[in-house]
Amino acid sequence: MWSVEHTIEASAAPEAIWKLWADVPNWSRWNADLEGAELLGAFAPGSAIRMRSVGGDTIDLTIAEAVEPEVFIDEADLGAIVVRRIHRAEAIAPGRTRIVYGMEITGPDADAMGPELGPQISGDFPQVLEALARRAEG
Repeated sequence: MWSVEHTIEASAAPEAIWKLWADVPNWSRWNADLEGAELLGAFAPGSAIRMRSVGGDTIDLTIAEAVEPEVFIDEADLGAIVVRRIHRAEAIAPGRTRIVYGMEITGPDADAMGPELGPQISGDFPQVLEALARRAEG
């Protein structure tokens, strides 16, 4: 397994963060690496998300878990590996939230592919978290 986690604090409630997460078609407003994203179904476990990167790659995700306003997890099954992205909004004080983005790569080829693929996928997490926090703060 390969994993990484990034954290930021924001002066926004977890509900404000959740609202941005659940608004999948507008993810590109705070994630500069995305050209667009589409939610196929409700923002709930089992639904699919199709993301298009600025470079043109399309990634299909499945929502594995969604507990409003605390956490949602999406997964990309790439055959020999599964990439899980864990998004958490933790209230730490009134009007103050810790936003956590984690990623786990598991599967038979995780030890070989994780160290290369993981940093490529998670390399922009600090910038994405910063943009998400600023947008939630309004």
